[in-house]
Amino acid sequence: MTRDYSLNGEAARLAVRDGIANPTWYRPRIDPKEILKLREKSDAIALRDTLLWLGLMVLSCGIAIWLWPSWWSAPFWLVYGVLYGSASDSRWHECGHKTAFKTAWMNAAVYQIASFMLMRNPVVWRASHVRHHTDTIIVGRDPEIVAMRPPDLFRIALNLFGIADTRQLLGRMFLHVSGRLHPDEREYVKEGDQSKVFLVARIWLLIYLMTITLCFWLGSILPLMVIGLPRLFGAWHHVLTGLLQHLGLAENVTDHRLNTRTVLMNPISRFIYLNMNYHLEHHLFTMVPYYHLPKLHELIKHDVPPPEPSILAAFRRLVPVLVKQLRYEDAVIVPKLPEGATPYREEVERLRPHAVQDSRSMIGRQ
Repeated sequence: MTRDYSLNGEAARLAVRDGIANPTWYRPRIDPKEILKLREKSDAIALRDTLLWLGLMVLSCGIAIWLWPSWWSAPFWLVYGVLYGSASDSRWHECGHKTAFKTAWMNAAVYQIASFMLMRNPVVWRASHVRHHTDTIIVGRDPEIVAMRPPDLFRIALNLFGIADTRQLLGRMFLHVSGRLHPDEREYVKEGDQSKVFLVARIWLLIYLMTITLCFWLGSILPLMVIGLPRLFGAWHHVLTGLLQHLGLAENVTDHRLNTRTVLMNPISRFIYLNMNYHLEHHLFTMVPYYHLPKLHELIKHDVPPPEPSILAAFRRLVPVLVKQLRYEDAVIVPKLPEGATPYREEVERLRPHAVQDSRSMIGRQ
């Protein structure tokens, strides 16, 4: 049976009734002084990473334009696409949390730029992400559940090229241009912010219309290769890494150790992803900037499941779960905790019959 993931349906009502909406999340015990140190923001580090990101975008795009329309431009478009369509996702995320820069306007500026690249209305998606952290993977409450059950593998495949997401986001943009919100958006966007949503959408539409007009004037799709299309051909990295955040883990629990994972990644992916591969650490302590997450990982590793050793290893572990979920089974990975860690809450008992057993799954009680 397909589950109802809408924010105004029966699942949403049950989440409130059962007391799992806006839950009290488990958090590892850690010296408050250590957390205060890790919460310190740095303009220098964030500016360095932002200038490197934007500089690489300008360089790769410049070379691609210079070589256009030769096929020699293709590798540079691919690099530009990932920086535009994937690296913008993590910049959107960090600056949306206002944790990347110490200076507020710098966070705001990068957040607006990255939101435009992703076609995510900055007002709507800030509110959406607040709800995501408040009700992480709570069915009927979290608007950012990517892999629903049963998983729509066709949609996931389309999103490797940004197709499904972009189609939906364009639809939302036209909806906002007309002065309306989607019913789900009305559940978390404040009434006083709605006019901002509509203004942003109308500005964006004007930019896209100007870009398309320039294409006709030049008789070339080159302007769209710079603005718009990279959201499609550069989306694959942020889709693959984003799937690993919660895919195959538990729904409707109040312990992030059960619904969020950390995956060790190569330096290039970590730069594109801005250390969001330490995703469990991020959900446990959301105000810690991305550049301090590796330190946070070391501080709490005694109380959280060991990280997946690589992107490939994480996906290999997911395959048996996805196969079962495609058959409408409640398969789930319950990660094993290290010896001496705080045990999972009693809610883990209902997951035990559905746990997919492998060398790292927790079948018995901790």
